[in-house]
Amino acid sequence: MRSAAALLLALVSSLAVGCGYHTAGHVVTVPADVHTIAIPAFVNASQSYRVEQILTAAVIHEFNLRSPYHVVYDPAQGADATLRGTVTGTSVFPTTYDSQTGRASSVQVAVSMSVIFASKNGKVLYQNPAYTFRDNYEVSQDLNSFFQEDTPTLQRLSREFARTLVSNILEGY
Repeated sequence: MRSAAALLLALVSSLAVGCGYHTAGHVVTVPADVHTIAIPAFVNASQSYRVEQILTAAVIHEFNLRSPYHVVYDPAQGADATLRGTVTGTSVFPTTYDSQTGRASSVQVAVSMSVIFASKNGKVLYQNPAYTFRDNYEVSQDLNSFFQEDTPTLQRLSREFARTLVSNILEGY
């Protein structure tokens, strides 16, 4: 009975390995010769002030946190690959209204991005022309305690974008 169980375990293990099964974070699809990644400031093609700076900083932070790669700002600093991004659009619009005052009580922020990750010889390693991330925030109705919530919301959204982008690049999704 033990030998049958051992045989079954070996068979299941070999099938799992053979089918490409892996745990998250263990498959790296970036070529082995890439050691330094340049992430220049993203381009802002939207009307939102500083959004590209917040997104670039979040992506750099996430690469430093989750990858073994050395990150530089300028491709001329010996980068083996370059990640470029463009903020293609932003929108802010109310999602709910206060029935008493008619003012917005919650707002949704959306940011659209295009990214391309290419080796120094121009080979595209990863590309997504249509990232869109959204987040909501509540608008304070008390003017004495009111503060702008859009910047913290944009920071949360940027962290989520960075986590997703870095995962997609490292794991090849």
